[in-house]
Amino acid sequence: MILKTFIAWNRNAAAWLERRFPAIFGAPSYKAELERRIIDDIERLKPSAVLEVGGIDRPLLKRSTSFAYIGLDIEEKPDCYRIYDQFIVQSIEQSVDVEVDMLISITLMEHVPDNKAAARSMFLALRPGGVMHHYIPSKWHPYSVALRIVGPVIQKWLIPHLRPAAVSVTGYPAFFNHCSPSDMTKLFRHQGFEKVDVRSFYRASDYFAFFLPAYLTVALFENLCAMLDWRIFCSGFVISARRPATNVPI
Repeated sequence: MILKTFIAWNRNAAAWLERRFPAIFGAPSYKAELERRIIDDIERLKPSAVLEVGGIDRPLLKRSTSFAYIGLDIEEKPDCYRIYDQFIVQSIEQSVDVEVDMLISITLMEHVPDNKAAARSMFLALRPGGVMHHYIPSKWHPYSVALRIVGPVIQKWLIPHLRPAAVSVTGYPAFFNHCSPSDMTKLFRHQGFEKVDVRSFYRASDYFAFFLPAYLTVALFENLCAMLDWRIFCSGFVISARRPATNVPI
């Protein structure tokens, strides 16, 4: 009870700071940027098929009569077969037996042990000229470092106490394989992608809102990194890429 009250007080104080000083503690929406890129390309390319990887029963898009919406995840839930036109249960590290014009994901690739294999599978799933858009948490942000130190077992124990609202969407093992803006850019280009475009985001101090001194320290560090454009320490990044319009060897 005492711990719960202490954490609630700290989270309320952090929320007050974000409302009072949004320029310092507020977080620009990476999801809004990801969705903007996706919608812009849907309007521009008019894809016949879109593959969302790792969306499970929380998809980025809604089913549409203008394209086939395909979902892929390593696990399934009953709603998956209602949300998508087609649902595939497998790892993105394996070859996917579909051809699509667009591939999307959000907070997926940090959970993939081998993103080199994932990038190759994505390249092969896209038709020539196809595009992909991802949001990926970055491996050197303080939260990501703490996550790897703590490990998934302790993380699952801590989440109900420190971030109870996130119990249903977090707690999966995180590997952060190639999960930095520079590493992922190099990886995508090496796999044959072109027009790789990255936008970094710097604020994820909410993960530390359970303890106000940590929240303040991380928030100040994030602002310094943003000011100096130290992308290595960003909280995450939206990254887009295109498979060349003509087939090239990979």
